[in-house]
Amino acid sequence: MSCYNSAIINAAPESVWALLKNFHDMSWAVGVIETLEPVGSVAASEPGARRLLNGIIQETLTAVDDVNMTLNYTLDDGPAVLAADQVTNYRATMCVRPITATGQSFVEWQTVWDAAEGDVKGFCDPLYVGMLSALAAKYQ
Repeated sequence: MSCYNSAIINAAPESVWALLKNFHDMSWAVGVIETLEPVGSVAASEPGARRLLNGIIQETLTAVDDVNMTLNYTLDDGPAVLAADQVTNYRATMCVRPITATGQSFVEWQTVWDAAEGDVKGFCDPLYVGMLSALAAKYQ
């Protein structure tokens, strides 16, 4: 099972990547992420960094690739539909790609999970759409 979302961002890929790879800052996700609390002492762009979103969604950064502008993270626990006992092996990948003709960025956000008891896609897709819309708005 999976969610896939993407957006064209009116900014250079390096600028967008610098923003997105900071796992402890989602201030760009205005209207979607109200609070982000770093958990633990691992640096924001290092595997093992953890965060708590909106006081309920727990995530862990698992990989950061600066060359390919890609990061991976897991969702460890969350509200009922995303709770650890409801969703198995939830993993996410964010990529920033250059649009060479215009100098803009193409951002992809994909999540996959092995099994779920509830409507994970119905819960998550609107969140990713909202966050990508907020990211695009930041650069308008």
